[in-house]
Formats: sequence, structure tokens, C-alpha cells
Amino acid sequence: MSRKPPVITKVDVTEYAYTLKNVGTDGTINIPVYKKGSKFTGKARIVRVFTDQGVVGEYQGGSPTEYSAFPMFIKTVLGRNALAREAIYNDAKQALRQHARMGMSQVDMALWDLAGKWFDVPVYQLLGEHRREFPAYASTYVGDRERDGLKSPEAYADFAEQCLEMGYRAFKIHPWQEAPVEEHVALVEAVGKRVGGKMDLMLDPFCALLTFADTIKVGRACDAYNYYWYEDPFKDGGISAFAHKKLRELIKTPLLQLEHLRGLEPHVDFIVAGGTDFVRIDQDYDGGITGVMKIAHAAEGFGLDVEPHGPGPSRRQCMAAMRNSNYYELGLVHPKVRPFHAPVYLDGYSDEIDAIDKKGNLRVPEGPGLGIKLDWKYIEKNKTGRVVYE
Repeated sequence: MSRKPPVITKVDVTEYAYTLKNVGTDGTINIPVYKKGSKFTGKARIVRVFTDQGVVGEYQGGSPTEYSAFPMFIKTVLGRNALAREAIYNDAKQALRQHARMGMSQVDMALWDLAGKWFDVPVYQLLGEHRREFPAYASTYVGDRERDGLKSPEAYADFAEQCLEMGYRAFKIHPWQEAPVEEHVALVEAVGKRVGGKMDLMLDPFCALLTFADTIKVGRACDAYNYYWYEDPFKDGGISAFAHKKLRELIKTPLLQLEHLRGLEPHVDFIVAGGTDFVRIDQDYDGGITGVMKIAHAAEGFGLDVEPHGPGPSRRQCMAAMRNSNYYELGLVHPKVRPFHAPVYLDGYSDEIDAIDKKGNLRVPEGPGLGIKLDWKYIEKNKTGRVVYE
């Protein structure tokens, strides 16, 4: 006998604070960085979708920018069938057409969590199971100049070797944000010499390289050590399909792009223009789980792989339902500090550096919905605000 579908009655957003020791921010573009003796206080947010049937969907993540867009589309959500994710996705996408479609992603993921709880299955089973475990790569903090930090090419090579010994099969470098191109080249070479051939190596300069010429120099250093991919290298911000097509013609290392373009259609346009080899997807930027699965299937039609950006339960649920993805991004990691995210997951869920098994793999959470439970005692204790839409 079929049940009456749950109807959305309320959406709320809870903001809370958390503190990380020995973490500061890069002075240029506010990127987290190791600073010995510093203390960083961040703020995180959780969206909850309530229904008339008592089932509640939750999602932890997203920036203030995304949540600031909620008033522009939340009327397309309230009063709707909570299982009508595709219809809500398309209406929210239209409502946010002039606002980079920010904010809809977080609600979409809460709706997937809700659906999994309604049917008492994890999201990956709703999507269609492909696997239950997958390899992770260690994704570093940006470089620092602390004595015991990632201060030099040799320090990065030491850390890569440590990650290899832990079981990681891949290692991604986020270099310094203000460094001469020669130091970037030396970094690529040092890590390549130390662990090349033993690990897949990736380089992500965070769009820090100033010129196309510098980008080619670093790319050719990657070529010499068979780097797995080269990601968002220079100051265009990763959005010029023409520039990246030219770069692909001049180096051998595959490019990974599209973190900084939002949604299905811009991803497909960039692929058709020849601007990338690997396709970056992000559940927080690209329309939630609904959006990234559309991109994953579109990329599959072009014969390309997608690579989820950042860690988290929603990423694991999607990877478990994807054929065409290779590595889970575990980070940001560093030899001296814990990852840059709030410690609010219960039941043993972890994205800490030691979360992998001996083979370098992680498993998808098996609980209903996104598969995890949030520590609401911690959240309420550290709450800094709440907004309710009804």
C-alpha cells in the first residue's frame, strides 16, 4: 500500500562556530593555512527540511554566499512534495537564474537525505549502486613557511612519502600562493622524484600562476614526472575554455577543470570546447546531488571521468553510484594540523587523514539518507544563529 508523500512545511538553517588550533588564513585570498600557535574560528551551517509526515532531511555544508540566496528561491520549495526533487531542482534553477544558482544545492542534498530516510535506504541505493568503497587521495593544505610545515619542496616530498606509507595511492599538491614559478617547478620535481611511479600525483595551484607562460613551464615539469592531472593552474580562474584548450595542446599532463563554473550546461559547453580532460564536480556548487549526477552522466557520454571536489558524506554517496570517477578527495591534510572542517559527525564517520584502510580506500556510509548522524548537542552548544522559512 502506497503512502501519502511527505509535504515540505518548513526549512531552517542553523549556523554554529568551531575552532581549529594552529590554523590561520593566507593573507591574499583567505585560504586556510598552517600557522603555528594561531587559532581559527570558523562558522558552518546546516539546512534542515521538515515535512508533515515527521521525516526531516539534513545537510551540513555550504558557504554564507549560498545561504544568502535562500530568500530568492525558498518559495519554490515550501508546500511541495518532498520527493519531487527533479521538479524542485528545475524551479529553483529558474528562480536563481540571475544569481549563479547558489543555494539550491544545499536544499537538494537535504531532500536526498530526506528521501533516503523515507525509504530507509542510503542515497547511493536510490541512485543505483556501483560500488561501496573507493580509493582516496591525500589533498594538502596550501604551502606555508613554518619551520615544521610545508615550507619547501623537500617538506612536501616528505609528507607525500608519509601518506604513501599510510596506504594512500595518490597525493595532490596545493602549493604556496605567493612563490616564484621556479619554486613551483622545484616542488613538482621534488615530489615526482621521491614518490613518482609509486603514487598518482596531482597539482592544483589554486589559480595562483600569473601568466600562461608560467603555466606552461609548470605543466611541462608535470609532464616529466607523469602527473595524473594538473588542475586550475592560472589566474583566469579556471573558466576560459579557449585558454585551457591551448594549454592541452602544449603539454601532455591531463587537465582537470570546471570547479569554478556552475551547473550542467556550462560543464557540457566546456567539454565540447575541448577545455579539459577530467571534469570537476561539486555537490555544493553544481545543483546538489541531482546536479552532479546529471554532469556525471553527461561526461560519461563523452567518455570522460568526473572527480568530486572535497570530502563529505554526499560525495561518498555519489561516488558509490558512479562508474566514471577515480578518487575521493580527502582533505585538506597536513603533517601538523587536522582537516579544515567542523567535527560534527557521529558514529565513527571521519574524513581525517587516518580514515583510509590499509589499501587506501574509504567506504560509503550505510545509514539511511546521507548515511550519517550529526552531533546536535555540539551544534546547539556552539550555535550562533538560526533562520526559519515557513
